[in-house]
Amino acid sequence: MSNDIYDNDFGTENEGMKGERIEMMVDIYESADQVRDYDFKTETNTHKPLQRTGSDSVKSRSSRAAVVCLVLLCVLLLTAVTALCVHIHTINTNYTQERDQLLTKINSLTEDRDELQTKINGLKEDRDQLLTNITIIREETDKLIIQIRNLLNERQQLINQLQLLCKEDEWIYYQSSFYYMSNERKSWSESRRDCLKRRADLIIINNREEYDFVQNHTVKKEFWIGVTDSDVEGSWKWVDGSALNSELWASREPNGGRVENCAVTYLTERPDLLGLIDVRCNNAYQWICEKSIWP
Repeated sequence: MSNDIYDNDFGTENEGMKGERIEMMVDIYESADQVRDYDFKTETNTHKPLQRTGSDSVKSRSSRAAVVCLVLLCVLLLTAVTALCVHIHTINTNYTQERDQLLTKINSLTEDRDELQTKINGLKEDRDQLLTNITIIREETDKLIIQIRNLLNERQQLINQLQLLCKEDEWIYYQSSFYYMSNERKSWSESRRDCLKRRADLIIINNREEYDFVQNHTVKKEFWIGVTDSDVEGSWKWVDGSALNSELWASREPNGGRVENCAVTYLTERPDLLGLIDVRCNNAYQWICEKSIWP
C-alpha cells in the first residue's frame, strides 16, 4: 500500500513538473510572438510591457555574464595589446639607439678610412718623388762616374807625360809624388834652397813604403832629408811643421846635442833596416827633393 502511495505521490510530482514546463514553453512562445509583433516603425509602442518570469531572469543574468565576460576579455586583450605595444616600442627604441651608435661608428670609421686614404696618397706622392729623386741621383752618379773615369784617364796620361819629362830631368814618380836625387853634395840649407828653386822641398818620409822607396834609391849613400831641430833643440820637425816619428831614428840616435841639428838617411849593415842619424847642418851630402802632384 505504501508503494501505491509513493507511486501516486511521484506521479503527482511528475505531472506537476510537466505542467510547469508546458507553462514555461507557452510563455517563451508568447514572448517571441510579442517581439515579432512589435512595430519599430511606429513612434509609440502600443503593446503592453512584458511580464518578467523566471526564465527571463535567467536569460538576463546569462546575458549580463556574457557581457561581463566579453568586457573582461576586451580588457585583457587591450592590456595584452598595450603591453605588446610597449614592448615593441622599447625594442624599437633600443634598435634605434643601436642603429644610431652603429651609424656613428660607421661615420667615424669612414672618417678614419678617408684620413688613412689621404695619408696613403701622401705617402704615394712622397714615394714617387723619392723614386724621381733616386732616378735623378742615379743619372747624376753615372755622369760623375764617367767624369771620374775621364779624369783618371787624363791624370794617368798626365802622369805618363810627367814621367817622361822627369826622366829627362832625373825625377822619379812614386805614390802621387815626384822625387829628385841629386848627384852633387851641399849643406842642408843649400840643398833645401835648390829644392825650392825646383818648386819642391826636401823629402818628408810619411810611411814604411816611402822608407823602402828611399832605401832602394839611395844606394848605400847618405842623403839630406827635410827634418831639423834648429828652431827648438830636441824638437825634430819636418819642413812642413809636422813632428818626426821617433821610430825612424837609427840605434842610439840622435846623439849630437846642439851641434848636430840636421838629419840624413843612413843605411845600416842590414839592408832591410833604414835609419836616420843627426849630423852637422853645414856638412856636405847629397839630397832628395819631393814634389807632390797635388797642390
